[in-house]
Order: sequence, then C-alpha cells, then structure tokens
Amino acid sequence: MSNHEITALQEQIGELKNKLAALQKQSAGEEIPDYTFKTLDGEVHLRDLFGEHDTLLVIHNMGQGCRYCTLWADGFNGLLPHLESAMSVVLVSKDSPEVQRLFANSRGWRFRLASHGGGDYIEQQSVMAGGGNMPGAVVYERKGENVFRKNVSVFGPGDNYCVMWDLLNMAGLNGDSWTPQFNYWQRPKKMDDGGENLVE
Repeated sequence: MSNHEITALQEQIGELKNKLAALQKQSAGEEIPDYTFKTLDGEVHLRDLFGEHDTLLVIHNMGQGCRYCTLWADGFNGLLPHLESAMSVVLVSKDSPEVQRLFANSRGWRFRLASHGGGDYIEQQSVMAGGGNMPGAVVYERKGENVFRKNVSVFGPGDNYCVMWDLLNMAGLNGDSWTPQFNYWQRPKKMDDGGENLVE
C-alpha cells in the first residue's frame, strides 16, 4: 500500500467519524432505572453521579485483574480535567470501593469511583449485547428526575479509545503482537543494595 492510499484511507475514516458523531448527537436515548452503587462514602444513586452536569460518562472497567482496562484508564486519566469540563465522569467496576481506591492510588488515577459489585447495573447496562462485565463506556443524560442512556461503546484492542493502538499500527504492530502489562520494570541481574530480603 502506498502513502497516498494510506492518506486517502485516513481521510475516509475521518469522514466516517464525523458521520458517527452526528448520529450520536441526535440520539435521544432510552430511559433507565436509577441504579445504586457503593462508594467509600456509602451508597449512591446513578442520578447522584451527575453532580452539576446533566451529562455523565461512565467508564466500565473490569477491575484490577484486567491489564487492558488498566491501559484505557491510564490514558483517560490524563484527559480527565478536560473531560470533566464538559461532563461528569465516573469509573465503575465490580471491585469493592476499598480495592478500587487502593488500585487507583497505585496507578495515580484521579477518577471518581463507584462499585456496581457485579449486580443489576452491569447486567442491564453492559456495553455488549447479552450483558456481562465488559470494558467500555456509556453516556447518560439527566432530564429532570429521569436518566436516559444516550450512547454506548465497547472497548477492545484496536479501538478508538486508546491512542496506543494507532501508534503501534504506525510501527507495523498491533494487539496481536503486543499486550499491555501493569508495569515494565525488570529487576537488574545484580542488586547494588546486596539483594537481601528481596520480595518476589
């Protein structure tokens, strides 16, 4: 494939994304129940998570056991102040609030966190048909006392939600040849401190 073909395809993708954005803007959504979540401050309702905004982005994270979910959240964390200028943002997972906070702190995440605990919310509001604890994002709108599910998207290797994939693609790599890790530090063969009491 020539550089001209690559550029032409990039332009087509850009045009399709503009069309998708227009359709997403027009989406009226469907009314949903006011689910409950657990947080370190106690139980909260979905409606409470909107705060001062009438639009809420809920990031569906599978929990601390998923390296891919961690990759997406690492990327979103840098965008968080920009996102929160436009809408409320919360990251949800099945993990308990205590586990969520410990893991978030270890990553330097600044998200507001809420636990669905694997219950009704994730089964009924899953980003994939058939339900389940899958990674993705849902945008909700609050209209008075009612909440509407406006748009939804699933996350996966090669998607639009992680810049890593496009950068890998430019180098001829992809999700088949690279897997994210929780960290990339490798222990030196020789420990300058003597190596005593080293924990694996």
